[in-house]
Amino acid sequence: MANNDFNCSFSATITAGEAISKINKVPEWWGVTFTGNAEKQDDQFVIKMGEEAFFNCTVTELVPNKKVVWLITDCYMPWYTDKKEWANTKLIFDVNENNGVTELHFTHKGLTPDVECYKDCEPGWTHWIKTSLESYFTTGKGVFRKPTK
Repeated sequence: MANNDFNCSFSATITAGEAISKINKVPEWWGVTFTGNAEKQDDQFVIKMGEEAFFNCTVTELVPNKKVVWLITDCYMPWYTDKKEWANTKLIFDVNENNGVTELHFTHKGLTPDVECYKDCEPGWTHWIKTSLESYFTTGKGVFRKPTK
């Protein structure tokens, strides 16, 4: 069976350790209001978008120089019929360093073309990962834009 979860990748001249550290500095690359911590296993944080939308996350896996996984434990997305559509989905950041170049592979496990928000979330994630996070890896600054919704 094919894996339909949203995913995208890019490579940058950065160590795997630097990549993990930068991923964990969420407000630097994702234009959101952020409270809590995302630096260690079991850390919890909240991402807010606008007045109502929120995503509660827990760092469920942190493998130094290799992988970070965030579980969205609760959310509220007022724009959609299923306002909890991202609840119990996972944001997975896999990194692989080779000769000073690190490839980041991002997967939003549970975000598939058959869910309502996919049409907005696919271009949103593509921007936040392939434009903003990549820029943060390479220049030290994310590229912010207004959320899709």
